[in-house]
Amino acid sequence: METVFGPVPSRRLGRSLGVNNIPPKHCSYSCIYCQLGRTQWLEARRRSFYEWTTIVEAVKNKAAKVGLDNIDYITFVPDGEPTLDINLGKEIRGIKGELKAKVAVITNGSLLWMDDVREDLLDADWVSVKIDAVTPNIYKKMDRPHPSLDLSKVLHGILEFANTYSGTLVTETMLVDGVNDFADEISLIAEFIGKINPAKAYISVPTRPPAEPWVAPPSEKNILVAYNLFTEYIGDKVELLIGFEGGEFNIDSENPIESILGIISVHPIRIDVLEKLLEEKKLDPRDIMERLKASSDAVIITYRGKEFLVRRLTR
Repeated sequence: METVFGPVPSRRLGRSLGVNNIPPKHCSYSCIYCQLGRTQWLEARRRSFYEWTTIVEAVKNKAAKVGLDNIDYITFVPDGEPTLDINLGKEIRGIKGELKAKVAVITNGSLLWMDDVREDLLDADWVSVKIDAVTPNIYKKMDRPHPSLDLSKVLHGILEFANTYSGTLVTETMLVDGVNDFADEISLIAEFIGKINPAKAYISVPTRPPAEPWVAPPSEKNILVAYNLFTEYIGDKVELLIGFEGGEFNIDSENPIESILGIISVHPIRIDVLEKLLEEKKLDPRDIMERLKASSDAVIITYRGKEFLVRRLTR
């Protein structure tokens, strides 16, 4: 198995060199939406999977081949839960010591109740923590955790880490139709994330074949509701990750439709605000709106008396 891959383009991390420190598929969760399928080895105890020096050496070799100038982050994003690796801290420190590079870790956060896991991640420059539910029954249905994991301990561990971590902390919440896309649960998730005060709070939906074939993205209306509820608790740090890599927050006069579709893949936009932006760009709002309405990639949703343009997910 290749332990280092890329760099690959990432909207969040730029050019990311991936580190696969966990063989497929050892994880503390068996999420219903996971693109890697069901977890074969469901576990919650840390152990060694590879010699930590082997991981560091592989990263050094790959970085030398592609050039450190072509890498923005070295990212632990394995085929399982990276914090199961008991050598994670040594690997992070080893990479940073050898390459003077920024290190990111994408974790489900399930083991952050452990002191040594929190300590290991303190050395990372950027950490993403997954929070799909704060209600136990929804958590079990959504993430299907190892039986030893207790949601209250998991959430407390995430808060403990957030209070001590000095790097860039972001959260990611996956929404699945009929499972956790209800306003009550979304409000509770958003309230909890508000306590963490992340640099960004990402909302994502299934865009690749999931572990369970019945898993589907929420309706555009529910995504809009989620976005607005998140912003009530978290402010303007909320972004959508719904499958479109791009989205400069500027309307290009030469390609206005493409620009707008990029924007609404990250932020739903109110129609009145959009029309004002178009006028500022000396574009005809009526013409652009007609073209957007005819597009198969956008839909207008009314929420709390306001019309929003949202990227269409369902056909």
